[in-house]
Amino acid sequence: MTSTIATPQVITQATQPIAGQKPGTSGLRKKVKVFAQPNYAENFIQSVFDVVERGDGATLVIGGDGRYHNRTVIQQAIRMAAANGYARVLVGQGGILSTPAASNVIRQYGASGGLVLSASHNPGGPDEDFGIKYNIANGGPAPEGVTEAIYQRTTEITEWRAVDTADIDLDTLGVVDVAGMAVEVIDSVADYAALMEKLFDFGAIRAAVAGGLTMSFDAMHAVTGPYAHEILEKRLGFAPGTVRNGVPLEDFGGHHPDPNMVHAHELFETMFGADAPDFGAASDGDGDRNLIVGRGIFVTPSDSLAMLAANAHLAPAYAGGLKGIARSMPTSAAADLVAQSLGIPAFETPTGWKFFGNLLDAGMATICGEESAGTGSDHVREKDGLWAVLLWLNILAVRKQPVAQIAAEHWAKFGRNYYARHDYEGLPTEAANALMGELNGALATLPGQVFEGLTIETADNFAYTDPVDGSISTNQGVRILFVGGSRIVFRLSGTGTEGATLRVYLERYEPVGGDLAGETPVKLADLIAAADGIAGIARHTGRTEPSVIT
Repeated sequence: MTSTIATPQVITQATQPIAGQKPGTSGLRKKVKVFAQPNYAENFIQSVFDVVERGDGATLVIGGDGRYHNRTVIQQAIRMAAANGYARVLVGQGGILSTPAASNVIRQYGASGGLVLSASHNPGGPDEDFGIKYNIANGGPAPEGVTEAIYQRTTEITEWRAVDTADIDLDTLGVVDVAGMAVEVIDSVADYAALMEKLFDFGAIRAAVAGGLTMSFDAMHAVTGPYAHEILEKRLGFAPGTVRNGVPLEDFGGHHPDPNMVHAHELFETMFGADAPDFGAASDGDGDRNLIVGRGIFVTPSDSLAMLAANAHLAPAYAGGLKGIARSMPTSAAADLVAQSLGIPAFETPTGWKFFGNLLDAGMATICGEESAGTGSDHVREKDGLWAVLLWLNILAVRKQPVAQIAAEHWAKFGRNYYARHDYEGLPTEAANALMGELNGALATLPGQVFEGLTIETADNFAYTDPVDGSISTNQGVRILFVGGSRIVFRLSGTGTEGATLRVYLERYEPVGGDLAGETPVKLADLIAAADGIAGIARHTGRTEPSVIT
């Protein structure tokens, strides 16, 4: 049934540029109070509409992770889309679409792009974080050329346009006509769940569940709750209660929706407890990240990428093999060893899922991953937390082995990349920039120096030339490579909203036949000490311990 809102007047609102609207690797992220300022969200959205490619009759997808301020911005974005010539808007029911589900909707319905309202794993609430990013027609995040054009437009904008109309009902499925533009509220879960059922052997997983396979999934009161209830409990037959914290809340229940050992500690306690289920998993605020825990074993995102790639052929969608594997530069090289074994290319890209988009579109890669708990494939153009969980379940159902055994056999075949990331959050921007500036200035003199018994072989600031379009991305992070294969990477993150976050990535490769069952902090102890000696972390920041270790 289609209802109609009377043709409203288009309002042209005078405005002026607002400083600081430069999108990072995952769009524009600021505090809610910043986005709630007059003209702030409108300036950015209008700048998007002014520069992105869209033909006549264009469709725009809108949805978010349900965090505080989502509904307000979605209603205004609908009014602005109607005033800016869009023919149709598809919006998730309740304003909710996980990031991978939004990517799927863009692709499935031929949309010209989409506004994804999320700050991913950052906390939500009136005093917390909000974000907007634009995804292009392939379903992936806008590439740097587009985000730069959006930013430039924000520096010169003089007006934004919207229709004068009341809010629409975001909770009822159906179509509403707004100033000649069709706004369809769609089922946030249905299309995504149908896609997953095409990729994986749900029958095999259901049989494993009927045979006793158990799991615990923590949706962290974030966007994946409805998806997980539908897929894990209803379609696959896991017991009610398998999905915990499954109702999306505007403040994520007061918690930080980041799937790691710190913020998903209850899941870790469950998985390392006496009555642990076979498999544990979690996803983040907008559903694009994942956490994988077996009974008594945490699988790092880097190892998960490698193990998924090595076993992907067990799922129907990947039975014919992989075209290539891609990983972000800070991610461990474990996946490279799998690619070498399979005789397929391995790509090392900058951080940011948009860099995988060209490889996926060109058919050069099938599975991609980042150490920050993001893994995905060519089914969409975003990382996808539930996709990774379902591929793990497919593997467990076919191999009929526990996660710990699958991991042990993988390391016995490929060796083990001991790996950790140390985050120093909320640093004064000046101190963080000084640290990186000093480190960059020392790159030429570092090779040959010895720290904690480790000899530096090479040191550089990573630059990437895209093999598809030839575009060049520089200043992507400082790499310190040691004789023997160990590595430290230093990088400033672009996903926070206050101060700066220094990320330090530590990696030691243990070859086949070596100590493959060691404790990661022990195996990385000398690298941790060397990182401070090389970069002067304590000297620059006053911090002697990281805020978070993952």
